[in-house]
Formats: sequence, structure tokens, C-alpha cells
Amino acid sequence: MDVSLFYFANDSTEKEKDRYELLLEGARFADRNGFSAVWTPERHFHPFGGLYPNPSVTAAAVAAVTERVGIRAGSVVAPLHHPLRIAEEWSVVDNLSNGRVGLSFASGWHATDFALCPENYDNRRQLLLERIEQVRALWRGEKLSVTDGVGTTRRLGVFPPPVQSELPVWVTSSGSVETFRNAGQLGAGLLTHLLGQDLDDLALKITEYRKAVTERGGDGWTGHVALMVHTYLGEDEDVVREAVRGPLSDYLRSSLGLLLGSQLDGRRIDASRLGPEDVEFIVGRSFDRYFDGGGLLGTVEKVRGSMARFREIGVDEVACLIDFGLPTPSVLAGLTHLNRLRLLVAQDEEAR
Repeated sequence: MDVSLFYFANDSTEKEKDRYELLLEGARFADRNGFSAVWTPERHFHPFGGLYPNPSVTAAAVAAVTERVGIRAGSVVAPLHHPLRIAEEWSVVDNLSNGRVGLSFASGWHATDFALCPENYDNRRQLLLERIEQVRALWRGEKLSVTDGVGTTRRLGVFPPPVQSELPVWVTSSGSVETFRNAGQLGAGLLTHLLGQDLDDLALKITEYRKAVTERGGDGWTGHVALMVHTYLGEDEDVVREAVRGPLSDYLRSSLGLLLGSQLDGRRIDASRLGPEDVEFIVGRSFDRYFDGGGLLGTVEKVRGSMARFREIGVDEVACLIDFGLPTPSVLAGLTHLNRLRLLVAQDEEAR
């Protein structure tokens, strides 16, 4: 099972300088130690995740300081962008990295983001599927029919040509089984998380994804599931719990709209109508769930079982979200423990 680093960033305004120190130093660590990939997201107009308005830009920075690790978008919000622009930007990164690019595509979930392209909001899910196929075709060297500034139809491709002949593609899902099936039907990987779904739910959805991959037919590829989980490891479980309690709770408060936009106990809840006590109850319950098994939080020995459970339900890659608010030196020090976990998991799999 692959292990990678995932970035999202709670508060992009907290530091006045060196805001990308953790991204770049973490990427260097991942590169030196054989991690699979570094993922950066696309977020707009809000401090939560706001360090990452364009993943191709941060990916280019990662490409410049690494040699081997995969460089991935988690995710490109496809309906916000023209497919030619997506393919152009990421072809540049593929060249800078000598063929290490991979993209997860998302339909977008926040209406404010669509200030960039408001006409695409209502139809975003269908546009996602169309954009994926368009970008794939452009990546292979095909051309797209478009209208230029004087109304002339043109057939355009992208330059520079990418290094990889085929673009590695994932689809991002917040938990919709329909999206899981769509990813399988497209022959794409799947990127998901545990906001609004537990491991039992996820196991059933992964089964549906694998069925769709199989029904599509092809070369025998069975799919690829990447699971994003909050991650921080240390030598003492109690020390780690207290270290992450404040930052992770703050992170959960910041993401409460997303958390409640998913279904909680079968219902959707308007976060703006919750009182402070309700908010703290939900944050507290979420913290306990993440610490007790919904993340990689604690000691290597504690979370080794969680990794086995992830593998058991069909996860191929654990994407470790490390920038949820702890000080950068602490996070970087914790990567040593994460690397030890990665090596132990590899040993466990070899022994199976």
C-alpha cells in the first residue's frame, strides 16, 4: 500500500513568511524516502485551504525541488477551467518533473468558487466527466475544436507536449456512490476521504467502484483508491493526542460547512443555524472519531492496525494530510515516524 503526503492547510494567513516551507521541506523528505506522491489541492477565496488556489503552481515548485516522487493535484476543479488551459499548465509540470504528474479531478462543491465561472455551477457534475475526457485527449496529442476571438472555429492542441503518453487520472469523491461508479466507468483512480463517511460505508462504495472498473473491461487494471487521512505520529499516544487536539479541532471548525454539507446521521445540517454548544459537540465527536481510527494519529504501533484495515477494505494508497495546524518543525519531525510506519506496512504486506 502506497503512502503519500497531502496538503490542504487550515489557515493560509497565519504565517507572514515561509508559508510554503512545510510543503517544500515535506516534499523533499518524501522524495528522499520513497513516498509515492505529494498532493496539493485547489481552493479559492477563503483562508481554509487558501494557500493553494492553483495546484499546478505549487506542483511546479515541488517539481523543482524533487527528483522521484509523484506530483499530483488533489484536485483540479475541472468546471472552473478550460480543458486547454488545464492540459497546458500540467504539461509544463510534467516536463519540469520529467513525467511525474497525476491529476485528480473534482466537480467543485462550494458555490463561491464558481465566481470564476458561474455559468458552470449547475451543470458541474456533467462538465467534470466531459473535462476529464477532453484533457485526456489533449494529453495524447489530439486537438479540440474551439471558437477564437473573431468567431472562427479552430482545432487546437497543447504545447509543450507532455512527457507521459497517458495522463494518470483520479476522480475526487466526498462520498457519493454515483461518483465512485463514474470513476470506475472512466477507468480512473479514486481519491476520497472520511468526512461524512465511515470505513464500513467506504468499503461498500469501493466495492461498487471495483465493479464499475471490471465492467468497463480493458487491460485487467483493477483501479486505484487513494484515501486522504489526517496524520501526525509521535512516540507517546497521550502526548500526540494533546498536541493535535487544538489544531485538529480548529481545523474541524474551519471545515464545518464541508463536514455538515455531507450527511450527518442521514441529515443535512445548516452550519450557520448551530449554536456554539452544538458546534463544540460536533467538533468534539469528530475529533474522537479521527483520533480513534479515522486518521493516522498517535504512535506507529497504534495506527499500524488502521493501515491494515484500510488495506482490507480496498485502499491502495494512504494520502497523509499533514498540514492541519501543528507547527512546521513538529510536523517535519513527525515524518520520521510516518516513514517508519510506511516501511513496517511494506514488511507486513511482503509477509502476507
